[in-house]
Amino acid sequence: MEQVNIALEPLRVFLHQLGEFVPKLVLAVIIAVVGWLIAKAVRLAVIKALRSINFHVLTERAGMDSFLQQGGTRADTTSILGGLIYWLVILAALILAFNSLGLAHVTSLLERIALFIPRVIVGVVILAFGAYFASFIDHVVTTYSKNVDLPDARLLGRLARYAVIMFVALIALDQLDIGGNIIRESFLIILAGIVLGLALAFGLGGQHWAAALLERWWPKKNRIETRDRDIGGPT
Repeated sequence: MEQVNIALEPLRVFLHQLGEFVPKLVLAVIIAVVGWLIAKAVRLAVIKALRSINFHVLTERAGMDSFLQQGGTRADTTSILGGLIYWLVILAALILAFNSLGLAHVTSLLERIALFIPRVIVGVVILAFGAYFASFIDHVVTTYSKNVDLPDARLLGRLARYAVIMFVALIALDQLDIGGNIIRESFLIILAGIVLGLALAFGLGGQHWAAALLERWWPKKNRIETRDRDIGGPT
């Protein structure tokens, strides 16, 4: 009899552990299912709230939605934000579920992912408002240039727009903490290379073109009048 009890002891231990694990597993499944339902409801509420304040109009005018459609996706920026909120709630539910199972390593990994998603959301919002502001700057610069009869008004507006977008993109990347100083230094190197290339083009191969462009934007007669006025000569 004692030998039978000894032989059955591992089975008793297994059944005891199984009896303790099954309720935890059921609780984890319930938490995951409830979290999934809450995530769907929250996503729908967030999308409706953003559309109620015309956030989708802002992203459409900023050009972000058309950019996403060119990339092959049918979702707009509002839907993407709703999806990010959805996965944030899902991850929160999974963290609770795996924590109830005592899986600390899985919980730690999910916590890192969950902490990254809010940064992505803030980055998308920064890009949305930044792109809209860049579009506004483009319109203002173009309109002003046309009002003062400045040639290449559309080109100047585009340059102002792209400058704002690059600045906003850097802010968004800094918010995401992707690359850090490497991206900023690379951007400065690229910008310095572009400026140097333009300077060489103006100084070496594009003298006549630069002179013609300067004459279009600031005629020689106006430059002479400005110079004479500055030195106190005849006007």
